[in-house]
Amino acid sequence: MNFKRRAAAATAVLAVAGAGLVTVQATAEATQPTAHGRPAACPDLTVSKGWYGENKARLQRMIDTYGHCGPQRHKGGAKPVATFDWDNTVIKNDIGDATMFWLLRNGKIRTPERGDWRTTSRYLTGTAARALAKACPATGATLPTRRDTACADEILSVYSEGATTSGKAAFDGFDHRRMEPQYAWLAQLTRGWSTRQVKQFAAAARKENLAAPIGTEQRVGTGKVTGWVRYYDQQRDLIKTLKKAGFDVYVVSASPEPIAEVWGKGVGVDARHTIGIRNVTAHGKHTAHLKGCGTVRDGDDSMITYIDGKRCWINKEVFGVRGAAAEKVQPAAKRQVFAAGDSDTDISFLRDATGLRLALNRNKSELMCRAYENGDGRWLVNPMFIEPKAKQAAAYPCASTGYTERDGAKGPVRRTDGSVIPDQRDTVYGASTASSAS
Repeated sequence: MNFKRRAAAATAVLAVAGAGLVTVQATAEATQPTAHGRPAACPDLTVSKGWYGENKARLQRMIDTYGHCGPQRHKGGAKPVATFDWDNTVIKNDIGDATMFWLLRNGKIRTPERGDWRTTSRYLTGTAARALAKACPATGATLPTRRDTACADEILSVYSEGATTSGKAAFDGFDHRRMEPQYAWLAQLTRGWSTRQVKQFAAAARKENLAAPIGTEQRVGTGKVTGWVRYYDQQRDLIKTLKKAGFDVYVVSASPEPIAEVWGKGVGVDARHTIGIRNVTAHGKHTAHLKGCGTVRDGDDSMITYIDGKRCWINKEVFGVRGAAAEKVQPAAKRQVFAAGDSDTDISFLRDATGLRLALNRNKSELMCRAYENGDGRWLVNPMFIEPKAKQAAAYPCASTGYTERDGAKGPVRRTDGSVIPDQRDTVYGASTASSAS
């Protein structure tokens, strides 16, 4: 096999039509040529199906450039870093959802302290707390959600919709750039269980969801919810290849960390390289309080691994940045080379990546505005590998409402210099077809 590869920094104009994919994307290659006489030990990506246009080739060039074979490899001992979101980035569907559904179906949510639902989240509204108390009378240590459909329905509505079953807002008063109280609520509802027990629950949910056929629905309360999850073969291959090339690969998830740890093993990511929502513990059990980052103290419960919170936790746990500085963009030497995500929740740590940034297209406005504009040529856009979204008919509203402000208001998506990104058309998409990958 000839391992010599020509790799030059160039502008590529891609025109791809067929199988439902249409785009013209101009990109400026951000990598340098690989060394002549590439050693046989340099690893190659092996899965080609599902990668759009030149995405696989550009990823390979990045691996060759920054990995242990490349001219940009770190010579001081520090490895190049790659960071991946988890839900709908490494897998199809959501492990937080899968675990919450399992907890409700198996009656594993504990009754709130003193029967007061406000103790489960500082952002829960009084209306939601009263609705939950009415639907879920405090009659035992755990709630009978396996058989009590009214209680299961109310919890599920607050978690999934952010609203009560009567349509009233369930959370308010939070910073929309560092907290999603619905995501945090799952971690907070593990109060009273040990980390080991939470991992056991997650493992049981994982087994069920991987075994279920694609498209399976399960019943929770009186409703039906998604009942299956799949790993993406393409991302498994990418993570494996990055690790072989000498990258330090991290998962940073807005799901509870013990749950992400259970799933991360399936792609070879260990607990030390998994970052998620962390509970404060007491006497070996989870409390309803959360660990903080940057200027947020443990127990303040106002920041999780979400948008700017993901940046903070990566800076803290991966690069050793402490205090207020962890909330800031770091110098290039203290940032990841590569990042992958699928949602606006990932935008801050994606923007921090210095080499390439992979955006899986789920029609999320801020992410797609920045990825399609591709101001520095380092963005890759790919349809989801399983059940990709079809083309979004309307342009992304980048110039008007594509950005979510801290107070939840909508505004324009701006570049670093403050200028506004114009509306962007959806150009990388696919026919919505399922895969049997597992």
